[in-house]
Amino acid sequence: MNDESFGLAAGLVGKAYATQAADARRRREKRIRVLLEQRKLPTEGWDDQLIELFLHELSVMDSNNFVGNVGVGEREARIASALVARRHYGLGHGVGRSGDIAAIQPKAAGSSLMARLAESLALDLIRLAGVKRAAACILLPLATGMGLVMTLLTLRASRPAARYVVWPRIDQKSCFKAISTAGFEPVVVENRVVGDEVSCDLDALAAKVGSLGAENVLAVVTTTSCFAPRAPDPLVEVATLCKEHAIPHVVNNAYGLQSSKCTHLLNEAIRAGRVDAFVSSTDKNLLVPVGGALVASPDPAFVAAISKMYPGRASGAPALDVFITLLSLGSSGYSRLLAERKRLYGYLRERLGPVAEKHGERVLVTPRNGISMGITLSALAARIDEAGNPEGLDTKFFGSMLFSRSVSGTRVVTGRDVKSISGIEFTGYGAHVNEYPAPYLTVAAALGMVQDEADVFIDRLDKAFVEFGKKLKKAQRGAKGTPGTSTAATVSGAPVDAASDAAGAAP
Repeated sequence: MNDESFGLAAGLVGKAYATQAADARRRREKRIRVLLEQRKLPTEGWDDQLIELFLHELSVMDSNNFVGNVGVGEREARIASALVARRHYGLGHGVGRSGDIAAIQPKAAGSSLMARLAESLALDLIRLAGVKRAAACILLPLATGMGLVMTLLTLRASRPAARYVVWPRIDQKSCFKAISTAGFEPVVVENRVVGDEVSCDLDALAAKVGSLGAENVLAVVTTTSCFAPRAPDPLVEVATLCKEHAIPHVVNNAYGLQSSKCTHLLNEAIRAGRVDAFVSSTDKNLLVPVGGALVASPDPAFVAAISKMYPGRASGAPALDVFITLLSLGSSGYSRLLAERKRLYGYLRERLGPVAEKHGERVLVTPRNGISMGITLSALAARIDEAGNPEGLDTKFFGSMLFSRSVSGTRVVTGRDVKSISGIEFTGYGAHVNEYPAPYLTVAAALGMVQDEADVFIDRLDKAFVEFGKKLKKAQRGAKGTPGTSTAATVSGAPVDAASDAAGAAP
């Protein structure tokens, strides 16, 4: 309703009440106007009523919601299910056009405005998190791995002869497969173990670049956030090396926006050397459903090039999720989430220590990893060996026990697994290095975690250690008393191998 409508309403409900209602409406409209003017996160989050009011306003800007519109094209945002239409607030045209995912759609001014605002809010959040030197970002309707693919394909236009991507090893499939999916040859730089931490070997990386020839290297792809005991790569030193050799540098920052250590590294790397882009997950950093990636850069032209690389239009759902979430949180809400995550990292690590010590283990010392942490399973493995390695009872089964007790996200790494990905074999897979001195279990204090989760996890971890010991003793007695009897273990009625897939080595 506009002022004229409220004036007419005064004749029905009285001038005083109509004026009061008009004032309330104008206060809401002012917040929308400020958003359009500043294109930054609101300090305080919006309530759901205001968010939905704005979404409905955006929706009526799209042609499929025009009164009396006649659609005679092959794509008119027709939605068969009313439930689906409500889920998307009637925004059915998606984002972008056939040749540019960032282009404005003539049929969808509302959807286009929503997408541009979502990216503006996301850039403001990236700077709030600590990467002040980020100049532009694009929100791709793809998860992190495919976001890396798009970034590498964009670099190909400027380096058509380059075929190699130099990659300090992390034992996580998506990043590695992104390189081969984009059509390039990954060159793995093996890490080194320093204390408990697994770290990038900078000398080995420089040697690889030298032996390949800088002109043949499409990019160096480094990593900030990863499972312990992996430490973030030395971004400043790598950025300096890339600048000296005129080699593009792409950073896999999957869940690094939530860590001040990672964002500080990124900001300093941009300042000191070369960072072409960094890719961050929306679900991990912004607490939205899986399906989006933020590709940010100190160079707006490079972000524009990525948008032109995307073929066809794209789903607007990831942008809508981010838009709603960031309006709901505001800068103060997101800052509170960051502060609470950091506090819980210290809290969880402190609580882990006594439980680990109680069962003969210890917390790994990984000071540069501010999200993930690990505890050894050396004593547990030794007890398994002493028991004669009963069938089905191994360290991976311990992870399965946690999963069957509704503990998700832990990873058991034996250090003995071998995995082949895209034709390249990784020894000691999961540990980010060929030979790690101990098996271990990882846990993470990630964004959105609450203290109750940490407390319940510690309690269940303690009980799992105790119960595993009982199973070992029972298996030993069974093996001695009944020759030939199988001691194969099951988890909640399922074979242990099936359960281990969910809670065992890193994916």
